[in-house]
Amino acid sequence: MSIQWFPGHMHLTRKAIGERIKDIDVVIELLDARLPASSANPLLAELTGHKPTLKVLNKQDLADPARTPAWLAWYNARPQTSAIALDASDTAPARRLIDACRQLAPNRRGLSRPMRVLICGIPNVGKSTLINTLSAKRQAKTGDEAGITKQEQRIVLDDDFYLWDTPGMLWPRIIVPESGQRLAASGAVGRNAYDEEEVALDLLAYLKQHYAPLLDARYKLALDAADIAARHDDELLELIARKRGAVMSGGRLNLQKAAEIVLTDFRSAALGPITLETVAEFEAWLAAGQLQDKARAERKAEQRKRNERRARNAPRGQ
Repeated sequence: MSIQWFPGHMHLTRKAIGERIKDIDVVIELLDARLPASSANPLLAELTGHKPTLKVLNKQDLADPARTPAWLAWYNARPQTSAIALDASDTAPARRLIDACRQLAPNRRGLSRPMRVLICGIPNVGKSTLINTLSAKRQAKTGDEAGITKQEQRIVLDDDFYLWDTPGMLWPRIIVPESGQRLAASGAVGRNAYDEEEVALDLLAYLKQHYAPLLDARYKLALDAADIAARHDDELLELIARKRGAVMSGGRLNLQKAAEIVLTDFRSAALGPITLETVAEFEAWLAAGQLQDKARAERKAEQRKRNERRARNAPRGQ
């Protein structure tokens, strides 16, 4: 299943970022620490690629602490890029953003040369919560649904530090299928863009291989890690449905409800700290996705040529 979600307001966001970026000194891209690369917007990189960038792995308390350092190193190795991890609800780490931005643009200080920062990210990544923490007041709406913020907001953090918040934005076409599944599992994609049961099955397929003990602990499966890993994804979802009482009349399992339980437990970290990709995994997925995208472009180009040849060779008057 290919997951795509780019509603109309995101076109406006893309245009707004393109116009605003001319006057920006540093770009903050807020990422989900549970999917550190899948939550990075390639369209944003195109729009802001020439600006110093701070990658913030948000929700680090929900992510696997054994995997986060590798992702920080991966981003910190990039030119004009710094990376930090934080929990947006923690006031002290949130203030680290200001210092990190000043390091990326050390000449922007004082009222005559104020720091101008643009903060971006995918929907539901915790951006509004972070802004409220930074400014010590509720300046931005928050919620657990994708697409809460719909307009650009300007926020003054210090006398010489201005922050522009933009609505959450995905990108028009997700070429890495695994990223689409992870974005849906995290709640970054609108509910009408995916099938919850399919996303839950994909999530279980990964969790059973990498976090089987967490599944057993949460759902009391009474199975060892090897047995959980060997079970088919559908069978695991059925087991969870039985354990959680997702049963309809006649004893039929309510797999939709079971899927909702699994997704809710992941999003709330009730399953425990989890990261759904390693650096090596994502690089392999991206390489495969780029090959498939190249082949797709070649097929479209060839089809366009065939159509043009037919048009040229068609008898006049037809």
